[in-house]
Amino acid sequence: MEFFNPHLYDLSNPELWVAVGLFLFFAIVVFAGVPKLIAGVLDAKAAKIQAELDEAARLRAEAEALLAQIRQEKAEAEAQAAEMLKAAEAEARRMEAETKAKLEESLARRQQLAERRIAQAEAQATADVKAAAVEQAARAAESILAARLAAGAPDPVLDQAVAQIGDRLN
Repeated sequence: MEFFNPHLYDLSNPELWVAVGLFLFFAIVVFAGVPKLIAGVLDAKAAKIQAELDEAARLRAEAEALLAQIRQEKAEAEAQAAEMLKAAEAEARRMEAETKAKLEESLARRQQLAERRIAQAEAQATADVKAAAVEQAARAAESILAARLAAGAPDPVLDQAVAQIGDRLN
């Protein structure tokens, strides 16, 4: 299509009227401020998108700050847990040593008590044996003396043994 075609400027040509209508439409649209309105709507849309992007950036910054804080708190909690574990282990070792010392002390006391009881039992047994020996010797001496008195003859060996019994028993 040529721009200087004489047939184009003929008033009976429908293409001329389509072109005139199109130019009038564009003139009305420009005169009515539609481009400014469209630009305003687009600017508002762009401002809204920019506000949403700014809000997203702010939320991201807050999330990163919160993440950093949580990581720091986690590290502090882990350090505190490790410290508590060390303290518990130290306390367990201290309690173990204390319990061991108490147990050894208790065993030593029980051993001393058992030794004292054994010594008392030995002393009692020795006293019982001595008492039984004295009683047996007294009975033997009595029966010997009774036999001697019944026989009427003195026995010098027997007299000497009876005299030694009292010395040996004490």
